[in-house]
Amino acid sequence: MFLGTSSFQKGILFFRNISKISAMSQYHTLKIENSKEFVYSVQLNRPEKANAMNKTMWLEIGKCFNELNENTDCRVIVLSANGKYFTSGIDLFDLMNLGQEVANHDDIARKSKVLRCFIKTYQDCLTAIEKCDKPVLTAIHNGCIGGGVDLVSAADIRYCTDDAWFQLKETEIGMAADVGTLQRMQKSIGSMSTFNELAFTARKFHSKEAKSIGFVTQVYDTKESMLENVMNIASNIASKSPVGVQMTKRSIIYSRDHTVQEGLDHIADWNQTLLQSEDFIKASMAVATKDKNPIFSKL
Repeated sequence: MFLGTSSFQKGILFFRNISKISAMSQYHTLKIENSKEFVYSVQLNRPEKANAMNKTMWLEIGKCFNELNENTDCRVIVLSANGKYFTSGIDLFDLMNLGQEVANHDDIARKSKVLRCFIKTYQDCLTAIEKCDKPVLTAIHNGCIGGGVDLVSAADIRYCTDDAWFQLKETEIGMAADVGTLQRMQKSIGSMSTFNELAFTARKFHSKEAKSIGFVTQVYDTKESMLENVMNIASNIASKSPVGVQMTKRSIIYSRDHTVQEGLDHIADWNQTLLQSEDFIKASMAVATKDKNPIFSKL
């Protein structure tokens, strides 16, 4: 029995996707799939622990996004989660282990070095999302707590379900958030006053409020409809020139942290080279000829 042409092509694509995934490192707390052409899905995958972020997950997040940054078959990443919750935040068992490690030292300088190393390592793991040249879209459902807010704050675009809720929980447990929320989220929403309230009170805020303050772009009725729509948006971005998209992300982040003039100088320095890329010619010709599906080389 012979497969039809379309079935045969789907079969070839399936085996190619398996080959791509197998070429990546093995992950224990993340599930990675090449969902659509040039689109990778990264899912938090500790559903039995409410996707609590243990040491393994933190390190794997950093490693995964560093790998995908160098993967020429990846142009866009969709970050979501398996299970009832998006994430319950940092795994408290890991904090207990950290406390024991700190207690092994008597001197405050040695204790402090252990804590600083811990904090900087976890910061770098989430900063890998921001430093990844590929746009990262997050699809959030149900609870996104503590470290989960740090996680999604490092992404480029956020979407959530109607039942989603968020909490900057750190002040409730006697500490200040230290892996990105205080630095990134305040620049993502329209009101510093609202952000301060959320950070100081540690109160929950739900999907409608998250949308109203600009923390998420869109709210969907169900997780299924959210993932379907977010994947379609990711595919749309992936169809664009990777040169144009990746440089746009770099310029947005650079400009966020610098003056207007520094941002203008930065993009001028880059575009004096990138405007000579074949992508600019291909995309311009596609617009002129009304070709909706220009083909761009891998980057």
